Amino acid sequence: MNDHLRAILTSVVLLLVVIFGREGAAREQRPPNVLVICADDHAAYVTGCYDNGQVRTPNIDRLAAGGIRFEHAYCNSPVCTASRQSFLCGRYPRSIGVTELKTPLPESEVTMAETLKLAGFDTASIGKMHFNSDLKHGFDLRLDAPQYRQWLRMQPTLPTPEGVLVQPPWRPFKDPARIWLNAEARPIDVPEAQMDGTWYAERAAEYITAERAKPYFLMVSFYQPHSPYQFPLEYRGKYDPASFDVPPVGPEDENQIPAQFRDLTDSEKQGINAAYYTATEFMDSCVGRVLDALDRSGQADNTIVVYLGDHGYMLGQHGRFEKHCSYEEAVRVPLVIRYPNRIGAGRMTHAYVELVDLVPTIYNLCEYNSTAPLQGQSLIELLDGKITQHREHVIVEYAQNDEVMIRDRHWKLVYERNARRRTDGYDIERPIKSNLVRLFDLHSDPAEMHNVAADPANAERVVTMLRLLADHMIKTARTLEGVPVGSDPLTILDYCVQPRDAQALN
Repeated sequence: MNDHLRAILTSVVLLLVVIFGREGAAREQRPPNVLVICADDHAAYVTGCYDNGQVRTPNIDRLAAGGIRFEHAYCNSPVCTASRQSFLCGRYPRSIGVTELKTPLPESEVTMAETLKLAGFDTASIGKMHFNSDLKHGFDLRLDAPQYRQWLRMQPTLPTPEGVLVQPPWRPFKDPARIWLNAEARPIDVPEAQMDGTWYAERAAEYITAERAKPYFLMVSFYQPHSPYQFPLEYRGKYDPASFDVPPVGPEDENQIPAQFRDLTDSEKQGINAAYYTATEFMDSCVGRVLDALDRSGQADNTIVVYLGDHGYMLGQHGRFEKHCSYEEAVRVPLVIRYPNRIGAGRMTHAYVELVDLVPTIYNLCEYNSTAPLQGQSLIELLDGKITQHREHVIVEYAQNDEVMIRDRHWKLVYERNARRRTDGYDIERPIKSNLVRLFDLHSDPAEMHNVAADPANAERVVTMLRLLADHMIKTARTLEGVPVGSDPLTILDYCVQPRDAQALN
C-alpha cells in the first residue's frame, strides 16, 4: 500500500471515529426517560415493601428494591382530582384552583408534560388523568376510558362461569355501602385479558418498546384499587375475608363516622378488605407488565421510574372506608423512585415529603432548568445522599370539607371549619361543631384516637401550628382578594379553607 492510499484510509478511519464518537456521546448525553405510574386510592400500608405481609405486590416491591422508598410521603389533598393535578403541576391545589373532584384543570396551568414537551420529550398519558375536560395539557397521546371501552366493544363476549357472582353496576351512595363497596368481594364479569388495567398496561408496553429518537415522558395511571375494587374473574377468591382483622373504632370516633358506614357489620368490613387487597394485587400485575416492557426496551437504566398512589385509603380505621379526611391512612401514600444511573438500589428514607415535590425533582434529574412557578421542593439532595431530612412538616388540605392538616414528626393538627353540611357523600348526619381543632400526639397515639388540643400543656403548640397553617394558606392562595388581614389564624383559616376553584373564579 503506497503512502498516499494509506493517508486516505487513515483519514477515513479518523472521520468515522469522530462521527461515531459524536453519536455515542449524543446517546450518553440523552436525557433520561420519565415513567410515572400512578394507582388510584392505593394506601401505602397495603404494599409488600411497606411491611405488609398479607398483600401480594411483587412488582412494586421489586421496583422499590431497585431504588428508594419513601416512608413518609404525603398527598397534598385526599381526593383524586386535586391530588393528581397538584403533583402534575408541582403546585398546591389552591394555587392551581383545583380543590374539588369535578373541577377541570385550567388551561393556563403549566403541567410537567407541557414543560418536558418543550424540552424535547415525547409525551403520553395512558389511563386515568382526571382533567375533567378534553384538553391534553401537553400530552401528545392520551388514552383513557373512552378508548378502552371502544376496544372492549370489539372483543368477544365470554360467558360468565356457572355459579360465579359478579359485581352489579356501581351506584355509590344510592345502594347500601355493603354493595357499592363490594363487601362480597365479587369480580367483575371480565377476564384478565380484557380488563381496563391490562389494556392500559399493554398500550404502555407498546409505547415503551417503540423506537424513538427522543426521550419520553409517559404517565400510566390505573383505576385500581379504587372502589368498587374491580378485579377480573381469574382473581376471585384470592383473599379469605376471615383473614382480615377489623380495625377498632376509637372512643372519640362515634360522632365523626360518615352515616354511610355506620351499618356495616364486621364480616362486611372484612369482605371489603378482601376486595381491596384483590384489586391491589391485580393492579400490581399491571405494573409488572409495564416494568417488563421497560426491561425489554433496554432503557431501564436510563429511565426515571416513579410509582405513587394519588392518596391513601381507609379500610375501617375510625369506622371509615374512603379517603376524604386527614387520618394517616388517607393521606400517607406509597412513593418509590428508581433511576439506576443515579440512585442506589435498596434505599429507604424517613424524610417527610409531599407529592408536590415530584416535579422539581424530575426536572433536576433530567438536568432541565424550568421557569415554571413551582412550589414543591426538589428531593435531589436527598436522592444524592447529601441530606437525610427534607421538610419540617407536611400540609394536606381537603377543601370539600373545609379541612386542612399539618403534621411533623411528633404532632398532627387538623382544622375543620364545620360551618356547612358535607356534600361529598360522607356527611355524619349528626350535629356539627364549628371551628373544630384536633391535635394528636403521634408518638404516644399513632392511631390518632385521642384529641389533646384542649390540654393546657398543648396550648402554645396549637397556636404555633395554626399559625403555620394560616401562613401556608395565604402563601398558596390563588388570589389574595378577600383573604383577611390580621394576626388571628382562625379567622384566616376560616376563610381560606373554603373551596374557591378556578372554574368558579373565571
